[in-house]
Amino acid sequence: MACTCMRHWSSIRLPTVASTGIQPETGKSRVLVLGGTGRVGGSTAIALSKLSPDLHIIVAGRNREKGASMVATLGNNAEFAEVDINKVKSLDSALTDVDLVVHAAGPFQQTENCAVLEAAIRAKTAYLDVCDDTSYALRAKSFMNEALAANVPAITTGGIYPGVSNLMAAELVRVAKSENKGEPERLRFYYYTAGTGGAGPTILATSFLLLGEEVTAYNKGEKIKLRPYSGMVNIDFGKGIGKKDVYLLNLPEVTSAHQVLGVPTVSARFGTAPFIWNWAMDAMTRFLPSEVLRDRSKVQEMVQLFDPVVRVIDGYAGERVSIRVDLECSGGRQTIGVFSHKRLSISVGFSVAAFALAMLEGSTQPGVWFPEQPEGIAIEARELLLARAAQGTINFVMHKAPWMVETNPKEVGLGIYV
Repeated sequence: MACTCMRHWSSIRLPTVASTGIQPETGKSRVLVLGGTGRVGGSTAIALSKLSPDLHIIVAGRNREKGASMVATLGNNAEFAEVDINKVKSLDSALTDVDLVVHAAGPFQQTENCAVLEAAIRAKTAYLDVCDDTSYALRAKSFMNEALAANVPAITTGGIYPGVSNLMAAELVRVAKSENKGEPERLRFYYYTAGTGGAGPTILATSFLLLGEEVTAYNKGEKIKLRPYSGMVNIDFGKGIGKKDVYLLNLPEVTSAHQVLGVPTVSARFGTAPFIWNWAMDAMTRFLPSEVLRDRSKVQEMVQLFDPVVRVIDGYAGERVSIRVDLECSGGRQTIGVFSHKRLSISVGFSVAAFALAMLEGSTQPGVWFPEQPEGIAIEARELLLARAAQGTINFVMHKAPWMVETNPKEVGLGIYV
């Protein structure tokens, strides 16, 4: 019989910063949000202003009209900076006298450098990105020595998924080990988003680009490659979401969780709504050459073609989002975490903002870290970060047995399923 810790994150009060042992001075900090006129960056800036009203936020982008509109929304503690991340001088100038830069100017797929991270290291400015690409995340990690030498703290993949999902996995593993009830054997990330989640063309481009990447998964310690958008399973996300079909996708938390948490079998799956989009994405992986799906210029052309249709369907589909992380340990012990919100466009902002505040409060050591590494987000800072990220969630639970969360629980065979 599966055993579970009875902690229920959605039922606890939001912890204070004092309860974590961290004493922040975030009100005096200056945060630069690159991509701040976009959906993800804009949502991050708004969430930061709500969680820390005295924070000075610099909204950075290339569109002054959009920038002015965002600054008007944020109020007196905000300003706009015209920044082109592809130009070194523009980046260096923008990073002057900044305490933290949040890189939300995606998509990160097929990006050949880490120009923003390099600029942050030069400026000795703390760095956070919302990267959702495995290659980019590993490239960012390669700057570990430079960040250490410059005494710069940096976190890559610090958004909602990856990001919040990484911390959920890290906590499931930590608690399982602390209870000495078996070794972690299988870790599975499941994600669902209705339509594009209201997150705009960038998310659509990201989805298409990911379809051009072979999926990396781990099975009993062995790295394996699988076809993208294959391996469909039907997963119960619980209250407010229900059962949804999800498919294999190449996401960086699979590699980082395997390496950092030491779990031998790890995979990630994603699904969307309406179901016809799942069929369409499966068809794209089958019939379009992977070279086309890996070509950013061709993908942008497809985004321009599909985006008007997607916007219309998004109006009906909504933008609910859900994360489910499953951990199985030796001896049959199984625990899960679920994080669900009615609006991805809002939830992603609070998730990124939660990472940003944790960094400003001193949680992150110099170096380049994944979220699940304690040098990135200290163990004692995780609870506050997750509570901040969970603002407005319809369901947020941790360390539960599946039957306690699912709408229609059932036994699942283990087999060789990854």
